[in-house]
Formats: sequence, structure tokens, C-alpha cells
Amino acid sequence: MQADSEIKERSQAKLPWIKRLSGTTKIVILLGLSAIGMVSYDTGYLILLTVFALVFFYAAQLKWRKIRGLVYAIIGFTLLNLVLVYLFSPRYGTEIYGTSHVLLGHGFFALTLEELFYLFNMTLKYIFIVPLILAFLFTTDPSELAAGMNRLKIPYKICYAVELSLRYIPDFTREFKQISLAQQARGLEISKKANVWHRIKGSTQILIPLVFSSLDRIEVTTRAMRLRRFGTQKKRSWYMSRPLTKLDHALIITTIILIIIGILLFQVNGGRFYNPFTS
Repeated sequence: MQADSEIKERSQAKLPWIKRLSGTTKIVILLGLSAIGMVSYDTGYLILLTVFALVFFYAAQLKWRKIRGLVYAIIGFTLLNLVLVYLFSPRYGTEIYGTSHVLLGHGFFALTLEELFYLFNMTLKYIFIVPLILAFLFTTDPSELAAGMNRLKIPYKICYAVELSLRYIPDFTREFKQISLAQQARGLEISKKANVWHRIKGSTQILIPLVFSSLDRIEVTTRAMRLRRFGTQKKRSWYMSRPLTKLDHALIITTIILIIIGILLFQVNGGRFYNPFTS
């Protein structure tokens, strides 16, 4: 047993430091910084959080081919969101900061420096949160995440539901590809050769068998859990539970300090927004 524990410790030491963190630490960092980062509009503070998130992202050592599609989708969503915010409320920045410095155009859709500064802060929020979420998702085992949530006094039934949801995502993706290939073998054209409408229509024909197969999978899992008397006890043990190390405590303390700084900036700025246009 001692030899096994030594081997396990050595293998853990070879991992990147972010993968050696406990699930509890990752949850505290993600939820704590996400909450304060979404509320605050202090530019300097958001830049600080962005640097912190980029350090996590770099430590995760993610392969570009694995996250490329997701990153492109997030960039597209971000640009669309910024455009819609400007179209529906082009004067919101002026209302927030109390001044108006017109850069382009005139009338209702005149682009002001205040609106541009507000959109820049919104962009910083996305730049900060996306690397943090990607590093969290790709370096955290679902069982480790559930164990970390349970350590934070979240009921283990909820923790287990989250674990199953994340664990079955790769299975759903693989099954979607298998159904897609089977449908294409029967003559359904959903490749890049077909136009967008035919590809969307073909994808809906794949979703129907995918939903039924998912329901069958849920039924099998539910019966297996009932046979093992899941939920009859008030507590349960976790195979992937890890004790908090010095690194975990250091990062949790750092997260708490960052949150306190963000709260103190609310008092310094007189609210959530940093206003550089006041004299």
C-alpha cells in the first residue's frame, strides 16, 4: 500500500500544477472570480482578472485542435452580442458615465467614446471568463468535480447529476457522429457539399434517434442506480476526492483576496463602473 501511494504521488508530481489542484479549489476559483468579474466594470480590475485567467489557461496546456471550434463559436457569439448591444442601446455608455464624446456619426446611432469604453469592458469580461472556463473544463475530471462540489456542502445527488451530465457529453458526441455516418450511408447529404438549409434539415433527422437513444441510456442508468440503492444514505464517499494541498490553499486565498479587491473597488468607484471621464 505504501509503495502504491508513493507511485501515485510521483505520477501526480509530473502533472501540470493546474491538474494537481483539487476539484474544490477549481470550483471556488471559477465561481468566485466569475461572479465578481461579471459584476465589476472596473477596467484595471478586469485586466488583472484576465492575466490571472490566462495564467490558468497556459498551465492547462490545451491542444488548439481540441478547442478551436469552441473558441470560434465563442468569438462569433461575442461579436454578435457586442453588435446587438450597440444597435439596441447605442447611448447606454453615455447614460452610465454621464458625458458624451462623439467619435463617428450623428443622431441616435452616433458612436461615442463612452459607448466604446463600455463595449471594451464587456469584451474584457469575455476575454477573462473564456480561458478560465476552458482550463476548468479540460483539466477537471467529472468525478473530481462532483467530489469538490460535495465538499462545499452541496447535496451529493446534485453533484452526481452534474457528474453524469458531463461524463455523457463525449458519449453523446460519439453517438451523434455514428448516427450521422449511418444516415449519410443511406443517402442523407449533410456534408459541406450540401447547402446550409439541407444541412440543418438533415441534422434535425439525426437528433430524433439521438434523443431516443439518450432516453434509453438514462433509463438503464436509473435502474442501475436504484439497484445499488443510490440516495438511501445521507452521505457517500468519493473515489476522486483529493485533500487540499498547500497549492490549493494558496490559490483559494488568492481568489478571496481578488474578490475582496473587487468589492473594495465598488466603494472607491462609487459603484460597479470605473468612470475615467470625470474630472
